[in-house]
Amino acid sequence: MKKNLARLNRRQFAGLLGGAGLAAFGAPGALAQVNAPSVNRGANGRVVIIGGGPGGGTLAHILRRGSPEIDVTLIEPSSLYTTCFFSNLYLGGLRTLDSITHSYDGLTSIGVNHVKARAAGIDPDKKFVRLEDGSNVPYDKLVISPGIDFKLEGIDGLTERDFDVFPHAYRGGEQSRLLFSQLRAMSDGGTVVVAPPGNPYRCPPGPYERVCMIANYLKQYKPRSKIILVDAKMGFAKQALFMQAFETYYPGMIEVNLTNDIDNQQVVSVDRGTKTVQTAAGMKIKADVANIIPPQKSAPIAHQSGCADGDWCPVNPENFASKLVPDVYVIGDSSTAGDMPKSAFSANSQAKSVSNHIETTFSGKPSYPARYRNTCWSLIAPNASVKVGAGYRVVDGELKKNFTFVSDVDEDAKTRADSYKESLGWYAGIIAETFNKRVEKI
Repeated sequence: MKKNLARLNRRQFAGLLGGAGLAAFGAPGALAQVNAPSVNRGANGRVVIIGGGPGGGTLAHILRRGSPEIDVTLIEPSSLYTTCFFSNLYLGGLRTLDSITHSYDGLTSIGVNHVKARAAGIDPDKKFVRLEDGSNVPYDKLVISPGIDFKLEGIDGLTERDFDVFPHAYRGGEQSRLLFSQLRAMSDGGTVVVAPPGNPYRCPPGPYERVCMIANYLKQYKPRSKIILVDAKMGFAKQALFMQAFETYYPGMIEVNLTNDIDNQQVVSVDRGTKTVQTAAGMKIKADVANIIPPQKSAPIAHQSGCADGDWCPVNPENFASKLVPDVYVIGDSSTAGDMPKSAFSANSQAKSVSNHIETTFSGKPSYPARYRNTCWSLIAPNASVKVGAGYRVVDGELKKNFTFVSDVDEDAKTRADSYKESLGWYAGIIAETFNKRVEKI
């Protein structure tokens, strides 16, 4: 197992972010430019993208940069996007919400058509997307990158309206703001419950970085408080690294309850009035703040479009084309991607593969074998990050890991500080690729 990823600067990270045949997309610096002029040579194919996150935004950007003759429309109801990645740093008091919130101005400046509406369904025969207002957007190729939805049927007492009391904060923005406001309002000596779901879900290490960041905030301002982790799984991503962090940086503050062969710690009920959380094993916790992260599935449009089979959308791993609906691709969290985790890095990497496939189809550009990557950095304390990652290739029709790396538990402070700097470079790079926006100060 490769233990350490070579240290890279921000410019190099802008090119690393998915690596699906970088020669097809130009040098990393080209993607990071802001407000560069585009050439409108007349539409040569209409590509419609649903969802403006790291998958959809990256794809819109790359297509306009690489093949400006292709008409690119992004259907995204919001004017601003707050990243879920790095939102834990906001909870830890290390970033502002504004610093992780971005507009689509950089994409529209290069000719991406931003339709500020919600997609309600598609007609795969007539090839158009139906919007909630009843209008239609025609396409030749459709890319669905809508993120996640929640499965609430297994948690008694939890509905969409209860997220004001039990914030999941697994979509960036208002939910993150709400969770942080509850932490600030809590008295010193209070109890915070964090309840991660079973696999699969968005960003496997995310809940445990969140525990560290909440603990970092409490350690400074409410040191008599505690965090109780009730986990639906028997183990979790980077477990040895996180457990070490809990003991090293936040001793006595974090109680870990994992599922085992006898006790199932999955949350099965919540009480809005008393803020009581109960697990399948019978544990009842009276919380002051309860971060309930429900089990997940693909977003509604993925089901309405006919691309989902069960909770997720099966795709051809060579190019992420839907296995169920012709001329439709599904990237990011909603797709079934073999060994690839659901993450911003993964979505960005998948977008590059789709871009190459679409540009080959419409513009006659060379086709390159897909090269998929993922890296996940987790901040465990100020200026200290750990990471895990892998490369992926298609083996017997499935995406499989072909190399991996992970931080060592015995790393020194400098190595973890350098890892944190890498994560800042990655954030700047992925924002440049997703929103055509330069991030100068992190």
